[in-house]
Order: sequence, then structure tokens, then C-alpha cells
Amino acid sequence: MMSIRQRREIRATEVSEDFPAQEENVKLENKLPSGCTSRRLWKILSLTIGGTIALCIGLLTSVYLATLHENDLWFSNIKEVEREISFRTECGLYYSYYKQMLQAPTLVQGFYGLIYDNKTESMKTINLLQRMNIYQEVFLSILYRVLPVQKYLEPVYFYIYTLFGLQAIYVTALYITSWLLSGTWLSGLLAAFWYVTNRIDTTRVEFTIPLRENWALPFFAIQIAAITYFLRPNLQPLSERLTLLAIFISTFLFSLTWQFNQFMMLMQALVLFTLDSLDMLPAVKATWLYGIQITSLLLVCILQFFNSMILGSLLISFNLSVFIARKLQKNLKTGSFLNRLGKLLLHLFMVLCLTLFLNNIIKKILNLKSDEHIFKFLKAKFGLGATRDFDANLYLCEEAFGLLPFNTFGRLSDTLLFYAYIFVLSITVIVAFVVAFHNLSDSTNQQSVGKMEKGTVDLKPETAYNLIHTILFGFLALSTMRMKYLWTSHMCVFASFGLCSPEIWELLLKSVHLYNPKRICIMRYSVPILILLYLCYKFWPGMMDELSELREFYDPDTVELMNWINSNTPRKAVFAGSMQLLAGVKLCTGRTLTNHPHYEDSSLRERTRAVYQIYAKRAPEEVHALLRSFGTDYVILEDSICYERRHRRGCRLRDLLDIANGHNPSLGTLVTATGAGQGRDDGWPRRERS
Repeated sequence: MMSIRQRREIRATEVSEDFPAQEENVKLENKLPSGCTSRRLWKILSLTIGGTIALCIGLLTSVYLATLHENDLWFSNIKEVEREISFRTECGLYYSYYKQMLQAPTLVQGFYGLIYDNKTESMKTINLLQRMNIYQEVFLSILYRVLPVQKYLEPVYFYIYTLFGLQAIYVTALYITSWLLSGTWLSGLLAAFWYVTNRIDTTRVEFTIPLRENWALPFFAIQIAAITYFLRPNLQPLSERLTLLAIFISTFLFSLTWQFNQFMMLMQALVLFTLDSLDMLPAVKATWLYGIQITSLLLVCILQFFNSMILGSLLISFNLSVFIARKLQKNLKTGSFLNRLGKLLLHLFMVLCLTLFLNNIIKKILNLKSDEHIFKFLKAKFGLGATRDFDANLYLCEEAFGLLPFNTFGRLSDTLLFYAYIFVLSITVIVAFVVAFHNLSDSTNQQSVGKMEKGTVDLKPETAYNLIHTILFGFLALSTMRMKYLWTSHMCVFASFGLCSPEIWELLLKSVHLYNPKRICIMRYSVPILILLYLCYKFWPGMMDELSELREFYDPDTVELMNWINSNTPRKAVFAGSMQLLAGVKLCTGRTLTNHPHYEDSSLRERTRAVYQIYAKRAPEEVHALLRSFGTDYVILEDSICYERRHRRGCRLRDLLDIANGHNPSLGTLVTATGAGQGRDDGWPRRERS
């Protein structure tokens, strides 16, 4: 990460006390060619051991999470309808398309059914491949049809095992990133251990299996690992080209599998912009990465039948603005400190204005409103004005979109992760400020070793990238709890890297006048080993107890509802109700819906708001007319909404509707309702096995 650079011409009085020993080592190496061979053998051995451990720890994590899922639900023993009900909310909607593809007589008919779908939204034909990120379900259904696994594996197991297999890839990618940063696989092992022991805060795959982020984050982790390697200096041309290919493929797959990819990659683009502006990153490499982001998004746009939300993304507008601003400001990185600082602020202002201008122009041309609810939510969240908007308030009242709870830091501290992270972050931030100040103060923009003064610290590009990455995603997680999984997993990587980094310990020991090469070696290996022993001692018994707990899925009301619908309603019946429950209705019964949980469409949001008037202060005739306009045959009213206790007053669904309709929120009107409860949002109704 940091290195101490010496002048080219050093006086005899300035030679460090360990220099004679280094000179003797060089002479010995010249005399003994076998030294080079032994180092090469040691490197091969280390790579072999480290790689084997990476694969093993990834597979063990996958098996661990799959076992927790089985033990929590008794998934292998419950009925098919119960398995499908366990895929809550939008998870059930996505899985239904995998099921639909498998039930189609041929693949062509399956594709046709997705492109011309008239069951997801009643009285409308929509292109699901354009609207949603479900190519992964299409790909899995094709694999299941082609591979000879039907006799040995049920479709649902093929699906969930694929997701748990991706978790193995995810953990392996985190391991490799930490290894690349620190230079030792011990760092990767510590990162993987932290990921598992902080499972509550690093993943939710075991109870939200089909969620889009569980498909996308493994590819995101691969991309970060590839970028970390790509930013290393002096790469061989072949290695550089192969790394760029890995970055492109992982970026493309990440973009294809998650509708919020553009916002995550915008954060990455901001990281690149910051580092490029402060001379911490080669401009050529930043340009390559900007280009890969744009190319990946455009390819996904084509595959999604020119989805307008992608074309109108802030990421494309921002990256194009950076290219334009560069052309307009050619001498950005020359001049004195104040001169460069002024140019930098002007550059930042120009990029910001160009981004907003281009984005507004594109959205007006495309008449794009798909993502306006996100910006309304952000405006209200950060206190830029109160709002009566139903969609914005719906997000604001959900705990997942609130601030990160303070008890999260308590859990992260129990594993020592948070303490280690703050320790490493503090040192690297100080170094980053020093390097940034030096870069801006260098009027000639020359940073060769020969012109650096003795003792000057330097931040490697790959370390600088991961530093700004963890800071920006940390702010995102602090502001929105649902995004914590992007940050906490990278916390494991960054903290483990710092504890195993020789540069970190060298800088720290020199600052307290205890520097010695042997002490650096002792600290970078002993500290992570002690933490690993502590984690094993404290958390291994709890993990074993967790694996021995046996529960089963238990939601008789919803099972009864699905069975009644299958037995007593026509196949073409149209159902209205809450987004969450209707996703299960589509999966378990195949009936047509009025609305669903995939909220990234303005017309669907209006339709959902209209259907939800069944819970508002509206005349029965008005509500009936609204429902019939969508062809509704049946309405499902839920006790869990009518008698809601989960949200505070003012955040209950009926209160949000009253506010949006211009009424005073209900103070407790009695509503008679029937229907199935939805259980908790972060899991399932369960009971101990008998």
C-alpha cells in the first residue's frame, strides 16, 4: 500500500542502518543462483496453498449457508406449495418465471411467453425481459432442460444450489482481493472468517435466495478483485488484456442481473473520478474502466430491448461528462497548488453541470419516469422538503431504507472487525491526504523515484481505489440500511488487508521509533493469526449450535389461501391485493395479477396506488370502479395490513394512502378483513420441529 522511497543519490551519512545487510544479501543472491529458484518454488507453493484454501473456504461457506436454509425450513420435507411460499415478496415473482420457462412445452414458447406476458399485469401485455432482470432465470431453465440432472435434482434445488454456489464464488473473490492487496493469503483467510462470523450483516442469501442482489454481488466482488489487479503498475501486456476481459465480463454480468447496477457503478465511477483528479490513478486506466462501464450498460440495454431506464441512467451521463470535461480542460494537472486546486474545483463543477444537463436532456427525449420515485425518496430522506408522495413515503417508512442501526456496530465489534477496520482506515486516510497534497503541490507533475524526497509515503493505486471505494459505500450503508451488504463485505477485505500489510506496520512502527524488518514480519502474521484463533474460540461453538437447531416452515393460512385459489377460481381469474402477497399468488397458482413488487415502472406504481385504495378512506363505489378498470375478479384483504402494528402511526399503509389522498391519517378505524398474514419481512413463519 505505502512504500518508503529513497533519493537516487544518497550520501554515506544518510544510509540507513539496515542497508549493509541488504547489500550483503544482494551479493549472496548473485553468487547463489539457486536462491532465485528457491524463491520461485516458495512462491508456487504459496500460490498453491493459498488457492486451495480459497476454494475450500468458499465451498464450506456455501455448504454452511445451504445447511442453515435447510435446517430453518426443513426444505427437503415440506410440500411444494410451502417451498414456493417461502420465496417471499419479489423473490417469489422472480422464481415464478423460472418455473414458467420450465413448464413451457418448448424453449421458444417459453421465450414468447416472457416477451408477450399478459398475466403479470392484468389487461396489459408487457415484455418481461425488458422490464425485469430475469435473464438468470432464463439461463438456469435452459441449463436444467439441457443437462442430465432431471432424474437426480428437482428444479427448485437446481435453482437454490446455484445461488449457494455463487456464494462460494463471492467469498473466494473477497479472499483473492484481500490477498492481492496484502501479498499474503493469510489476509484472505481472515477476510473469509470475518464474512462468515458476521453473517447477519454481510449476507441475507439464506432467506432471500432469488433476490437480485444475491445474483449480482458475486460478480461485483469478482470485478473489484480484477480492478485491484488491473491497477497494479508494470503489468505485462497479456496480463493487462486478460484482466480487462475479466473486468468487462464481471461488469456485464453484474449489470445484467440487478436493476440497481447503475447506481452501484456510479459510486465506482465517482471513485475513479476522485483518484484520477488527485493523480492517484493512471488516467489511461481510469479511461478503460469508464469505457467498460458504458459498454456493459449499453449491451445490457440491447439485451433488455432498449430499456429506457438504462439509457437515462446517471452513470452514462456522468461518464460522458468526464470525457467531455477532459477534452475541454487539457492542462488540468499542471501548475502550482492553488492553481491546480482551482482547476480541480472548476473541473468538478463542469462535470456536475454536464451530468445534470445530459441526464435531463436524455430523460426528456425518452420521456423517462421509471426512476423518479428514487429521487423523490432521496429528496425526502435528506430533508430537502416534506412530501405527500405515496411512493417516497412508502420507502421512508420501511426500516430497510432507514439509517443503519447503531447495534450493527456492536455486532461488528464483537468479532473485532469494526476495530480493525477503523484502525486500518485511519492510517490509510492520513496517508491518502498526504499523497493528495503532495500530488497537487507538484507543479511539474513528476512523481519519479529520483525526484521524491527521502521518507515520502506513497499510496498504491489499487489500495487507493479500495480506500475510496470503502468510504463511499460506507456512507451509502450508513444512510440506507439495505445497502449495508455492499459495505460490510468490503469491510472484511479492507480490515484484513491492513492487518497483513507490511507497509501499514512499517509506517506504524516507524512513527513510534520501533521499526525493524523482523518486527514487521512478526506483526503482519501474528496479529491476524491471533484474531483467527479468537474467532474460532468465540464463535465456533455458537455456529455448531446454530447448525444443530432444527425448525420447519409453518404458515398454514397462506397455504390454505393458495390451495383455495387453485381449487375454487378459474385459471384466468384476476387477483388484486398487496404486492408482497400477489407475488406468491402468481408463483403458487399462476393466476393473473393487477400489480406486483417490481416497482421500477411509473405506470405500475400508479396501478399499485390505485389498488391499495381498498385500505384508504374512499367510497366503496370508487374503489370498485378502480378495481374493475384493471379487470379484477378477486380481492385479497390482509389482517396484517388492516390491523397493522409493525409500523408506527403515520407509517401504516392506510395512513400513507390517506396522506397521499389529502386526508388526515386514520386514528384507528375498525376494518373487517380476511386474508393471509405475510409473516416477518426478513424470514418466514416457523416452528420447532416435532
